[in-house]
Amino acid sequence: MAIFFQQGSADSELSLDKIKKALYETFNNLGDRNKVLAIPPDYTRFHSFAGELTKITYQYFGEQLTDILPALGTHTGMTDKQINHMFGEDIPKHLFRVHDWRNDVMTLGEVPAEYVWEISENRVDYAWPAQVNKLLVEGGHDLILSLGQVVPHEVIGMANYNKNIFVGTGGPEGINKSHFLGAAYGMERIMGRADNPVRQVMNYASARFAVNLPIVYVLTVVGKNQSGDLVVKGLFIGDDQECFELAAQLSLQVNFEMLDNPLPKVVVYLDPTEFKSTWLGNKSIYRTRMALADGGELIALAPGLKEFGEDRQIDALIRKYGY
Repeated sequence: MAIFFQQGSADSELSLDKIKKALYETFNNLGDRNKVLAIPPDYTRFHSFAGELTKITYQYFGEQLTDILPALGTHTGMTDKQINHMFGEDIPKHLFRVHDWRNDVMTLGEVPAEYVWEISENRVDYAWPAQVNKLLVEGGHDLILSLGQVVPHEVIGMANYNKNIFVGTGGPEGINKSHFLGAAYGMERIMGRADNPVRQVMNYASARFAVNLPIVYVLTVVGKNQSGDLVVKGLFIGDDQECFELAAQLSLQVNFEMLDNPLPKVVVYLDPTEFKSTWLGNKSIYRTRMALADGGELIALAPGLKEFGEDRQIDALIRKYGY
């Protein structure tokens, strides 16, 4: 278990050339690999720079990169237009897989209910299944690259690391129970905290059920430079929890803004290229709730909105019963 590369600060701005050099050096040090699986986030994380990481990975491994599995979770599969926009047109389309979160999963093991009960402070009493897409287990890969951004998150405190595996490629029970655990424990107690019950459950699963999976995490921290452009502030590569914790520490500096007083009114604009459902658009609620004053007003501008759920069955349920 090791950190292969770490660089970044609140004042840093890592160029694509620096990122490419870091990735190439890491891949060289890992030794020859015959079959590589890349797991980047989907289009809803377009600004993560995971598209660039995936392109660099393909440039290095070529035919050894046999599968690209966007971590959809419950989201809809990426269109060719989205793939081209995020990953470019040089990567062959036949490499991309669509994660079927209801059918293409297997359970690696169960986190005991007693443990979940204890870490949730007696709020949740059930076992949690560590579910992943079966391609991770049955695909015969000798390297699995989990690519993506560490950023504050409403369900797990800080996004990515093993969430990209257990939720991004997870199944119904694992996804639903992890999100309920976060809700029961309290979003305000989780947001921006790298250590919390949801993360502890996944760390338990990583340490006990996923040790034979050859996973290496490539994590970015993204922020704005003085010109207001999104840039990579940090890059952290490793195969254990320390890699994530280093990225989370930097993300707190870069992606959190503390206010002196709560806000009476907040207006959020949801980019129509990313947000087409209320399922995703509700992030405007999650990510402002700790800043809004009691009785405050949130206005969400969502010009791309066309559906409720990212998943057809979930969309139908919301249309029938509401939230």
